[in-house]
Amino acid sequence: MDTGFTLLEPPPSGSPSRQTIYISDEDSTVRFVGYEIIAWRIWLWRTCCVLTFGILGLLGHWFPHLWLRWAARETAFIESHNGFLVVESSHKTIVLVPIRRLRYPYHVSTIFPPTLPVIPGTDTFRPPDSDYNSENGMLEQLLVVDYRHTRFGVDPRTGLFNLVRDWRDPNWTRVVDAQAGIDEATKVQRRIIFGKNEIDIGGKSTISLLVDEAIHPFYVFQIASIILWSLDDYYYYAFCIGLISIISITTTLVETKKTVARMREMSRLVCTMDVLKDMSWVARDSTELVPGDIVNLSSSQFSLVPADLFLLSGDAIVNESMLTGESVPVSKVPVKDEDIIKWRDDKTENAKTFLYGGTRVVRIRGTFTGDGRERPALAIVARTGFNTTKGALIRSMLFPKPIGFKFYRDSVRFIGVLAGIAGLGFCFSAVEFVQIGLPWHTIVVRALDLITVVVPPALPATLSIGTSFAIGRLKKFGIFCISPSRVNIAGKINVCCFDKTGTLTEDGLDILGVRSLERTVHRFGELLEEVHDLPLSKDNASFLHALATCHSLKMVNGEIIGDPLDVKMFGFTQWTLEEGRVTGTGNIKAKGSVIEQTALVQIVVRPPGSATFRLEDALKGASRHAHFLELGVIRSFDFVSALRRMSVIVKRLKSSSMEIYVKGAPEVMADICDKSSFPQDYDDLLSYYTKRGYRVIAIAGKSIEGLSWLKAQRMKREQAESGLKFLGLVIFENKLKPGTAPAIQALRSAHLACRMITGDNPLTAVSVARECSLINQAAHVFAPTFARGNAATPTSKLVWSSMDDPLWKLDSYSLKPTTPPPYQMTESDEINYQDYSLVITGDVFRWMLKFAPLETVQRMLVKTQIFARMSPDEKNEVVERLQSLGYTVLMCGDGANDCAALKAADVGISLSEAEASVAAPFTSSTPDIGCVIEVIKEGRSALVTSFSCFKYMALYSMIQFTSVTLLYSFASSLGDFQFLYIDLFIIIPIAVTMGRTLPYPRIYPKRPTASLVSKKVLTSIIGQIVITGAIQFWAYFWVRRQEWYTPPPKALPSGGGNKLESRNDENSVLFLISCFQYILVAAVFSIGPPYRMSMWTNGWLMFSMGLLSAFNVLVLLAPPKALAELLTLMPLPVAGRQTLLIAAVVNVGISMCFETWGAEAVSRVVGDGMRWWHRGRRRTGEGKVYKTVEWGMR
Repeated sequence: MDTGFTLLEPPPSGSPSRQTIYISDEDSTVRFVGYEIIAWRIWLWRTCCVLTFGILGLLGHWFPHLWLRWAARETAFIESHNGFLVVESSHKTIVLVPIRRLRYPYHVSTIFPPTLPVIPGTDTFRPPDSDYNSENGMLEQLLVVDYRHTRFGVDPRTGLFNLVRDWRDPNWTRVVDAQAGIDEATKVQRRIIFGKNEIDIGGKSTISLLVDEAIHPFYVFQIASIILWSLDDYYYYAFCIGLISIISITTTLVETKKTVARMREMSRLVCTMDVLKDMSWVARDSTELVPGDIVNLSSSQFSLVPADLFLLSGDAIVNESMLTGESVPVSKVPVKDEDIIKWRDDKTENAKTFLYGGTRVVRIRGTFTGDGRERPALAIVARTGFNTTKGALIRSMLFPKPIGFKFYRDSVRFIGVLAGIAGLGFCFSAVEFVQIGLPWHTIVVRALDLITVVVPPALPATLSIGTSFAIGRLKKFGIFCISPSRVNIAGKINVCCFDKTGTLTEDGLDILGVRSLERTVHRFGELLEEVHDLPLSKDNASFLHALATCHSLKMVNGEIIGDPLDVKMFGFTQWTLEEGRVTGTGNIKAKGSVIEQTALVQIVVRPPGSATFRLEDALKGASRHAHFLELGVIRSFDFVSALRRMSVIVKRLKSSSMEIYVKGAPEVMADICDKSSFPQDYDDLLSYYTKRGYRVIAIAGKSIEGLSWLKAQRMKREQAESGLKFLGLVIFENKLKPGTAPAIQALRSAHLACRMITGDNPLTAVSVARECSLINQAAHVFAPTFARGNAATPTSKLVWSSMDDPLWKLDSYSLKPTTPPPYQMTESDEINYQDYSLVITGDVFRWMLKFAPLETVQRMLVKTQIFARMSPDEKNEVVERLQSLGYTVLMCGDGANDCAALKAADVGISLSEAEASVAAPFTSSTPDIGCVIEVIKEGRSALVTSFSCFKYMALYSMIQFTSVTLLYSFASSLGDFQFLYIDLFIIIPIAVTMGRTLPYPRIYPKRPTASLVSKKVLTSIIGQIVITGAIQFWAYFWVRRQEWYTPPPKALPSGGGNKLESRNDENSVLFLISCFQYILVAAVFSIGPPYRMSMWTNGWLMFSMGLLSAFNVLVLLAPPKALAELLTLMPLPVAGRQTLLIAAVVNVGISMCFETWGAEAVSRVVGDGMRWWHRGRRRTGEGKVYKTVEWGMR
């Protein structure tokens, strides 16, 4: 059971026994506390568990701190012999993990850093000599714990735990050092530390799962109830509840087994790899790989990368959709010395040189030596098993973030209140029974039975009914849910965040055309939609050549693969592409030694009908025998998101020069191009296209005469990307999906805030937002720019300007509009809260989080509707910051770069069917944001259904509690078959069919409450309890005043049984009137519009209620003799039966009127009274910071 655990006492003196560790790949913090078991106390605890029939053991399991305080004492990690760790996560969940001792006769640097950082003010630590020899650094034993498939080891020099997977081989200083591989002894040592290279999800045995499920408080209560009913000879209902419990547990076990089997299937990866051993290749099972192994990728047979690898030689193309959701193939290049050093010192990898475990191989190629021989593609193992990136993904799925939903918390508290009421009834009944003179065993059984009446064992099961029906309906829409608890949370969503490309807009981009420069006038020419219309340039650096070469496309099996934007741009040229591996490799030397080998020509492009690009053409100057136009890409600088551009160095056939072409965001061109090369209408044209939602890519280039191949390979990126000449713009059209605008309008009309979080240009994003009505057409949009400094400078100054009128500003602190320019026909005090919006870019967002005042940051988060130029980490940050303000956030993305945000959101919906969709609770098979509306509608319907079922079960228990308590007052009770009739034939059909009501077709502007302790909910429940209780009290006293009333017999239970007499007038009257109450409260609590369809549309519910009502009328007015005997009903006169029927009808009328009008009026009066009581004191609801911020900005 989850529970908070706070250490109030100071730690014991000596070595460390407490530690807080940050786990970076999970972005979470855990706290370790070392404990040791006290032998005599644990034996005493076990004895007490036996004496209490296991009750003490259950309490120790549910509340671990009780067991800890009794059976264990806090002990230093390093001194642990029979110890364990108490691990407390950042979500306050507690896990007990044993500390294990491994025999480890190796040097301390093989698992921990060779040197320890000197921290001033800390005490030096003396490790035990038995485990560690401080003179030679050799270990004897190693203390480790495995927590959630992550291993931690105790460093004997500090006595503290280190994350084992953060260890890096200190010998990795250069690529050459890493290429040497490792010997067999080192492999054995690393297998001890890192284990097998497998992601093995240890499925529990069926018995273990059964025990874990059975000791849940809910099932323990059910088992106790079944035992009690069996002692009371109430076998029928005990059998039914037992059967339901067994079916429920079995279903849970089967689902758990299926989930574990699915996860194991997804994570299992075994193949045969050729591994370097004693300078020869040996075939080994991939599970035997350890960090440092050299593997031959060219000769190994594998389709999925078996571990995290650094590519040492050759090249690779892999599909990383398993990690990112983006199925665009990614190219990998060999690792360099600086990458190895960064990996060792900064614990980060260069993604361009890193093959992630679990990613699918598209192509692996070796290299060629100078004499034409082929060399295989080699890689070195960097991480294995659960330490890989795929392992981290599996861990996040196995241990998701717990959900702290208000409804679930309140329901547990409410059950506690019901149990308190049962306790009062217990005391009242016990006093009555003692006065009457009942035997003690009867008093105990009857009083305990009262608890099962007030807290119905079927309550938790009924709460999941609405969710189950909602998941089934979503499945029909092609929306699949892997986290049922998120369905109810979807009912409380108030902010919807969307990615742009692939989510709001179509996934692919179409080229609208290109704009090149006029030859005579320094302006842009017309928009050209055909490549043949593009004028030929007199210069060597040609716009057409840039379009044909400036990309990172590859040719695999005759198909061009790569970024969709690059594919479209290259397709526009109608040229052909061929990879240049056949031309061989060249050596790049420094100080006489070869430091790198690379292809002479990476790719060759040519117009249709050209001859082959020859090797000598890459190395020599002009050739008078060459008559065909061919371009060879000599070197490329990959796209970097921080720079927002890529570039290539190109050699043209029969040319003595080389050209450099750069492609990137138009905003960055000003820094790298000659200012005089920009046309006069550059800003105007760029603004024209971006404001209309087009994606614009700028192209620039320059020619360098006499540049040799070797100089090109040594050229620095900064040198290549400078002094360029602007060549033109490529305009891409990104169309809205057909369902986007209607869905956004539906969400906004329901007063749900919509946000766009995209990596695209802010102008383009604003245009798309206006086109789909995410922002009002007439709304003023303000964007920030740095007036002083930049994103890295704490003292920078931001200026917020209108995107339509740069002279109109926002106050930089309050983010409210200042006085508009005179020509604006608007006064500043006339600008309403809804009349303006903000757009912010990733760099400004990051700067504001670090350096801006908290009030300004909160206002920015509340008012910003578009977050542009956002990296994946920044998308995640936006979601978490919105949650910190109290918003319930939905994130919808296509999986590409959205995984972190999808996982962080309260409700994540992936429009990608790639494997990365496992990161999101919901996956839509239809790539359209219309699924958001369905999820919210079903979420609201499920939440309201859960409320209805909870209120219904609470009323059912209180109605039965009232009946039983009144009967207990004279040692009577309901009969077994009366209980059975109520519990089995009335309650279960109604509780099940209540959840079948469909959601309302439109989203109502106000969200349903998620609080069971809200004024309206409590007023409704208490009001109905009072009404139904009053009717029962009336019936109880009414029957005693009738002439035909027969007083109950005074005889006490005989024969040693615990049965109370049930055949009396009071019993019959209360049973008959309560049977109608169980049905009427179902009608009262079957909430219809605005969140669900009307009760009348639920055919199954209406049929159940109609049939049961008719049967109840039959039982009341003319019960068949056998049924009356079975239900132990007394013969009542016709007039009395008619009076009871009238009372039932009156009860229906009063309850309906109160629920329709009375509850609202009473809750309003209570609210006014509370406001009067709290007058003059401003209160902010917990977690609702955004309401205060919104109120302050209006």
